Amino acid sequence: MKLAALFSGGKDSTFAIYKAKSEEHDIKCLVTFFPKSSESTLFHYPNVHLTRLQAKSMEIPHAFAQLDSDNTNLQVNVLERTLKQAKNRFHIDGLVYGGILSEFQKKKFEKICSKLKLQIISPLWKMNQKEYMHMLIESKFQFIITSVSAGGLDETWLGTKITNEEIDRLEKLSITHGFNLSFEGGEAETLVTNCPLFSSPLKILKSNKIWDGYRGRLEITEAILEK
Repeated sequence: MKLAALFSGGKDSTFAIYKAKSEEHDIKCLVTFFPKSSESTLFHYPNVHLTRLQAKSMEIPHAFAQLDSDNTNLQVNVLERTLKQAKNRFHIDGLVYGGILSEFQKKKFEKICSKLKLQIISPLWKMNQKEYMHMLIESKFQFIITSVSAGGLDETWLGTKITNEEIDRLEKLSITHGFNLSFEGGEAETLVTNCPLFSSPLKILKSNKIWDGYRGRLEITEAILEK
């Protein structure tokens, strides 16, 4: 099936593409939205500008749109318009995205796809969170945490590369503090720096940590694709 992929640059959207390709779907384009702020309920915010480099590394056409409002209805309208353009340009049959638990997102995306007569594929839906996190490492996904906004996650996690050891630490914290281990509730955001889909890894050259005492983000100001 020819698919467009909602792509944020984080682990979930990237792994959903990886899973879809492993099932022999053809990813015709990546679709990325640049939210106005971190208050967006539909789209990933931190460092989304780096999706341009990631798309280049994956060698997949990349469509993106700037969102001027955090209003969900307006964002849905932009998504619908962008997918309609992708359907006309790339002749896609469906959409793949990396949702795991969010019924809110799922219903919004399903409604749009139904209207556009597109099938929707969510290969990570309802996966066991612990198994999924370890599956990422087993599949040679390299990713870092770029934002935190939950109890138990402090500024020391910003920029941390996730390994099996970090997953074990995160599991203990998630039990103590009650957040989702896979960060599906927005407790943290991630950035994939390398994976089997990439022809070149992403190398971060300059970044700043921003921390307000409860939540924070890693602001990446310069990055390249390594040769």
